[in-house]
Amino acid sequence: MAGPHLQQPSFLLATLKADCVNKPFAQRCHDLETVIEELPAKELHGIFPWLVESIFGSLDGIIVGWNLRCLQGRTNPNEYSVALDFLDPSGPMMKLVYKLQAEEYRYDFPVSYLPGPVKASIQEQVLPECSLYHNKVQFPSSGGLGLNLALNPFEYYMFYFAISLITQKNSPVTHHVSPSNSAYFILVDTYLKCFLPTEGSVLPPPSSNPGGAIPSPTPRSPAVPFSSYGMHHTSLLKRHIAHQPSVNADPASQEIWRSETLLQIFVEMWLHHYSLEMYQKMQSPHVKESFKPTEEHVLVVRLLVKHLHAFSNSLKPEPLSPSAHSHTASPLEEFKRVVIPRFVQEKLYIFLQHCFGHWPLDASFRAVLEMWLSYLQPWRYAPEKPPQSTEPLPRSVSDKWAAFIQENLLMYTKLFVGFLNRALRTDLVSPKNALMVFRVAKVFAQPNLAEMILKGEQLFLEPDLVIPHRQHRLFMSPTLGGSFLSSRSPAVTDASFKVKSHVYSLEGQDFQYKQMFGAEVRNLVLKLAQLICQAQQTAKSISDHSAETMASQSFFSWFRFTPSEVNGSYTGNDLDEIGQDSIKKTDEYLEKALEYLCQIFKLSEAQLTQMMMKCGTAQDENGKKQLPDCIASENGLILTPLGRYQIINGLRRFELQYQGDTELQPIRSYENAALVRLLFRLSSLLNHRFADQMEMLCSRDDFVGRLCRYHLTNPQLLQKIRYSPVVRDRTSHNWGPRISLRFLASYRTLSSLLMIYFLASWFYVGPVGCTFIILTGYFLYAVIMTFFFEGWKPHEH
Repeated sequence: MAGPHLQQPSFLLATLKADCVNKPFAQRCHDLETVIEELPAKELHGIFPWLVESIFGSLDGIIVGWNLRCLQGRTNPNEYSVALDFLDPSGPMMKLVYKLQAEEYRYDFPVSYLPGPVKASIQEQVLPECSLYHNKVQFPSSGGLGLNLALNPFEYYMFYFAISLITQKNSPVTHHVSPSNSAYFILVDTYLKCFLPTEGSVLPPPSSNPGGAIPSPTPRSPAVPFSSYGMHHTSLLKRHIAHQPSVNADPASQEIWRSETLLQIFVEMWLHHYSLEMYQKMQSPHVKESFKPTEEHVLVVRLLVKHLHAFSNSLKPEPLSPSAHSHTASPLEEFKRVVIPRFVQEKLYIFLQHCFGHWPLDASFRAVLEMWLSYLQPWRYAPEKPPQSTEPLPRSVSDKWAAFIQENLLMYTKLFVGFLNRALRTDLVSPKNALMVFRVAKVFAQPNLAEMILKGEQLFLEPDLVIPHRQHRLFMSPTLGGSFLSSRSPAVTDASFKVKSHVYSLEGQDFQYKQMFGAEVRNLVLKLAQLICQAQQTAKSISDHSAETMASQSFFSWFRFTPSEVNGSYTGNDLDEIGQDSIKKTDEYLEKALEYLCQIFKLSEAQLTQMMMKCGTAQDENGKKQLPDCIASENGLILTPLGRYQIINGLRRFELQYQGDTELQPIRSYENAALVRLLFRLSSLLNHRFADQMEMLCSRDDFVGRLCRYHLTNPQLLQKIRYSPVVRDRTSHNWGPRISLRFLASYRTLSSLLMIYFLASWFYVGPVGCTFIILTGYFLYAVIMTFFFEGWKPHEH
């Protein structure tokens, strides 16, 4: 926010505020462009803080502003194009920024809205490592509250632009908004291409004075006495000026500050929400993190990572003479050399660590996963094109990337272990989860990548044998600006020192490294492979079940009758609604992921065969699933932790069936409701009237007794209860002989009787005669069933 002297009401500011209410968006932007072109910087100085806030919203999130994150060309094409033109690097807003920059105005930004580690250190009067904050912290004026940063117009504009991604979380977002198509996402890409160009140099800012140049920020004396922690880095521009005789000879030296400032602001606002100490404290269950990144936030960070790889890979080849390097390399080339290890690596690692540990176990993790994989593959953004080949073979990772892999070893190894722990807790039958496992396995299975990671681990595990006369050398660690594109091959001792510097700078000296190719991680991979096999079996059984269900649909399906409705069971899965195509994709993803894991960790066929056999034992002779793992108790079956795991991951399940009185079960869709109620009353009346007679008939030991037991008892009930986790009291219920006429209310039974009567009429058989034939046939069927099957019915055991 601006200081108090900037907030005095003026006629221009009042007019512009009134226009926000009375004029359409396009007209307001056109009027603002005219004001910026015609008025001098002295008058524009007073409206700048209000204009920035009206565009990007207030820092507390109350004022939404232009809502750039929800503005899309598909839904609001006019406002979309007008906003992008107004905020373009060569548009009116940036012209205003440069006009104010030339007059060296300063604007106050409250420290309370900075990322947590920076805010905490400034409030404790400890100077942050980032040079962006140096000489900018100001004590509040008399009567003011809180510390402020005194920022130049370019910094103030970019601070608001970057932090609006974090603060504007409560803005109205519709369901059809795609973050990658929003005006905000496009502007981030545009600013990165302009200020971090992969070709040529940074475009000079537009200037109202012909031949004039916008000066770089001048150093200011510190307003607060700070003590510095760590070894902070000086600006690349200041370092370059110190070694270059003539500054004016190289125009890029005047403009490199915009590139460095833009990147520092983006990294600080989007990534620096955790210090290493803060992240370690958050591992305690009693400490809750205050910052939770969104999927849109992660997508923007991935855009930044991809562009930084392209930016650093556009570095020109180094001259053969080392002495010529310090005199001929431009500031922009030096910036490309150190942009990732110095500015991004540490903060991105901690940011990814937090996401891996705290992101929900659902498909939205795909955004974090792709950002991580983008960082791990800088060769994808290299300018050289892969050789054309008729065979679609995977491209081998060049040895020149070995230095990058070694200096980012934890990004590959520790985060891979973190992903394994996540994958072991997800449902791999889901196509989206299976796809994530496939993507990670495919990336790490690229030829030569696993070997280079293993080499990096070996360098880290080497004993500390430093030659005495080399101890005075300053090896360039990632945080001190080491380059991964250098063509000079360091000695093994130097490479080992670099890897150790990288690991210890990110995790501390007491860090216990877990080898990616060690026994512990290998066991995790074997567990994941076994889980993949189980998920494949589950997907196959679901597919078979769906196919059987479709094939078993009878002629009477138009009566809305299906076999699964007979006993009230449901054995389906979420994939039943997705379809056979998704089940097929799941199987393909898992099969390829298993193949890639075998390539990476050299798993033998014997191990895979053993795992497949273990998975096969989970199926019985009929191909149906066994019950989840349970233990018997006084109250029935109780799930064990293994049983809960099996249910959560869809490996096994109970067959859900109606276990109560079949006469009292809910009316089904294939039954006539009025007939069900009428027949229930009739059955109840008959059972009440003839209960003693039926009990006496069923207790007889002769053929009549067996025939009555077959018709008047429910022999299947105990068989169902035996395999269901219900209380034992239900199994001891006295189900006496009774008459049940509910089957006559089924549309299928009624339609079958109607067809029989209709066919009988063709043979001149009347309704009475047809009824007699049906009863005679059923009686013969009942006699045969009594003779052959009554002896091994379950209720007699």
